[in-house]
Amino acid sequence: MRLSKLLSVSAAAMVLSVAANAAQAAELVNNGPAVIGGTSILVTPSTTLGFGAQTTAGNSVADNFSFSGSNWNVSSLDFFSYQTAAVGFTFTSATWSIISGTNINTGTVVASGTTAVTNGGLAGYRVTSTTLTDTSRAIYKVSVDVTDFSLTAGNYFITWSLAGTGASGPWAPPVAGSTSGNALQSLAGAPYATVVDAGSGLNYELPFIINGTVAASAVPEPATWAMMIGGFGMIGGAMRSRRRKTTVSFA
Repeated sequence: MRLSKLLSVSAAAMVLSVAANAAQAAELVNNGPAVIGGTSILVTPSTTLGFGAQTTAGNSVADNFSFSGSNWNVSSLDFFSYQTAAVGFTFTSATWSIISGTNINTGTVVASGTTAVTNGGLAGYRVTSTTLTDTSRAIYKVSVDVTDFSLTAGNYFITWSLAGTGASGPWAPPVAGSTSGNALQSLAGAPYATVVDAGSGLNYELPFIINGTVAASAVPEPATWAMMIGGFGMIGGAMRSRRRKTTVSFA
C-alpha cells in the first residue's frame, strides 16, 4: 500500500476516533461503593440495615451531586438495593427524579420518570459484624435506562424509590464504610429530611451512579483542532497526489 494511502487511512481513523471517544458513555457520578470486598457491614452502635425506598409505601431516598463545566447528557442510572430473604433479582421498576437547586424540597424537577429496571448484577451482601456470612440481604445493582436528558452545570439532588416482588423492602443500604454524609429520605410522601441512623446518630451517603457523556465544547481544544485539521489535510494531500499521477493514453 502506498504511503499516501496509508496516511489517508490513518488520518481518517484518527478523526473518527476523536469523534467516537467524545460520545462514549461513562460514569459521570459514582457516589461511593455499595459494598467493599463483597459485603456492606453494619457496625455497632449503628442499627439501621437499610433505609426505606418502597414505591408502594410512598417512601424514597435521595442524595446530592454537583458539577461544573460542559453540559452532561445522561443516559442511565444505577441504584443499589436489597429485599430481605428474596431469591434472585426481584426489582421491577424505579421512580426517580433530578431536582435542581440547593434545597431538595423547594428545588425544580428537571427530569423524572417511572422506568422498568434491569439486573445490573449481584454486588454483595448487607451483613452485621457478627453475621459476616449472612446471605439473606443480597444487594443488587438496579440499572435504569432512561430517556436521554441534558443537565447544565450546577447543584442537584437525585431521588429514587423502587418496586419489587419480594415481601420486604426494597431497602437502600448506605455507602459501604461511610460514617458521614448528607443523604435524605422521604416517608409516605413527606418532605425530605436528613438520613440519621437510629443507633449511632450518624448521617450517611447512599450509593448511586449516573451514566452518560460530557457534551462537546462549543470551541474544541487547540490540540483537537490541530489533530483534525492535520488529518483532513493529509487526506486532501493524498487525493491531490493521486490525481497528479494519473496518465491518459490513447489506443
